[in-house]
Amino acid sequence: MESAFLTFILVFFLTMCSCQIGTTDLNDVVVAEENMPTTLGCTDTTAKGDISISWMVKSLSTDEWKLLLTATERNNFSGASSRASMQLLDRNFKDSGVFSLYLVPTEEDSGLYTCLIKQKGRKLKERTHLLAILRVRIVPAPPLPQHSTLRLIAKVTPENAVTKITWTAPSGMLMKTELKPNTGVVAKLPQIQTSDRGTYVCSVYSQKNSSQVFATQVEITVDGDLCLPAGSMIFTGVQAQKPYLLTCPDVPGDLVVLHRLPADVKNREMKVAHEYDRWRDSSFQTDQSKRLRLAGPPFNAEAGIFSFLLTPDLKDGGLYVCEVSLNDNIFSQWTTLSVLKVKTRYHASRVELLCLYSELSQVQSAKWKHPNESRRLEMSSSKPGCISTVLPLPITPDTAGNYTCSLQLQNGQVIQAVQAVTLPLKESVSVTTPSPLPSLSALLLLVPLVAAAVGVLLWRQKHISDRGIEQSLSVHSGEAENIYENPADIRQHSSSLYQDLKPRGGEDDVYKELER
Repeated sequence: MESAFLTFILVFFLTMCSCQIGTTDLNDVVVAEENMPTTLGCTDTTAKGDISISWMVKSLSTDEWKLLLTATERNNFSGASSRASMQLLDRNFKDSGVFSLYLVPTEEDSGLYTCLIKQKGRKLKERTHLLAILRVRIVPAPPLPQHSTLRLIAKVTPENAVTKITWTAPSGMLMKTELKPNTGVVAKLPQIQTSDRGTYVCSVYSQKNSSQVFATQVEITVDGDLCLPAGSMIFTGVQAQKPYLLTCPDVPGDLVVLHRLPADVKNREMKVAHEYDRWRDSSFQTDQSKRLRLAGPPFNAEAGIFSFLLTPDLKDGGLYVCEVSLNDNIFSQWTTLSVLKVKTRYHASRVELLCLYSELSQVQSAKWKHPNESRRLEMSSSKPGCISTVLPLPITPDTAGNYTCSLQLQNGQVIQAVQAVTLPLKESVSVTTPSPLPSLSALLLLVPLVAAAVGVLLWRQKHISDRGIEQSLSVHSGEAENIYENPADIRQHSSSLYQDLKPRGGEDDVYKELER
């Protein structure tokens, strides 16, 4: 009964889609997993010469078609999409005849996509796809503690694009499923044991071609050493570099051990992040201890009242299990933590705002917002756990402001981080006129120094004259006024000359005066 009802709804939906896009028929329904690469096919190997290709998209919530991208034979590309995760599969389409669209879609990318090939301005071929996005969630995130309830959730947007969704256990048996409004198809496995671990398969059956099945696999691991008490799991998130309190069971204990399972890694192995024995007053720490420490008041580790204070980086997201031992009893508190981080990346002509987050299994959506809500931001996702938007350079008053990345978790909680984009500083050119005061001051200071030097020289000259040195050097011979002009006079008076130049001792030595 339920299958027949879904089939009727889907046929009605596809008929309405065909009417909305005019005479163009719906050629295919493509199911793609969120944040995974996919291709919308469009080929024509007969198209040669003066070829152009246009891809149009229409969201299911609107009646307006939007140009996604267009390209001509001369490799001129344009369009509203500047996303690296949405582009032509083959840029050499004029030779290959492959006009397919490559994209890494999110749930918001579901809708109708049309490929229009023109030759010399006339329509040569048109092909329309309905893109349906599959989102798969595992709750709680593996590895699962024993005796917990495994929930496998699969949701397709739009829901009426497929006839059915099934879950298959590792044994090959189909699991019982239920359709939950606004949630999707849910399969549960209560009181899970280590024997339940393995590969579970989600299969999606398309309405357009019931024999076409889209399948994706998830790996479930079970930790046999850890048991999850009812009601002790916390799902939450925190902004990077903001202190967060990892709570432990509210019981006085002897020993506390914090286990950690890193987020979004292939090696799903839980390791000890911190351990403290209050009786031995000993602790074990890891490299993460720089960002993780035992919490202070109102907690008191020495008295057995434990909790941890974490100042996380992006890589610190994941599952944390705090175990408090009291005698032979162990009490546990589990926390699944997503970490949100924003940053900017500068390029030659643009600024890229990056919103990064971890523990993808509990994230429902992520998006950038501007204070001016009427300003629409183009967002893209180059890889899981990353949402980006691009601002052209230079920054203007319209593009400046505080951009907010909002992360919504599956439980409805919202975590936000703000990245400020400011206007460039205006360069100011100022001409500094040098003040004449330092030069004038220097000149005024030199005046007494020069006067003193001249006085000393005059005093020395007078002093030498008084001692008879000047007369000794002024002996005249005939008409010669200078002793060096008459060699005979030099020989005649040499003895008296050198006699006058003899040192006379003391501080008035004439050699010292001549050296000066």
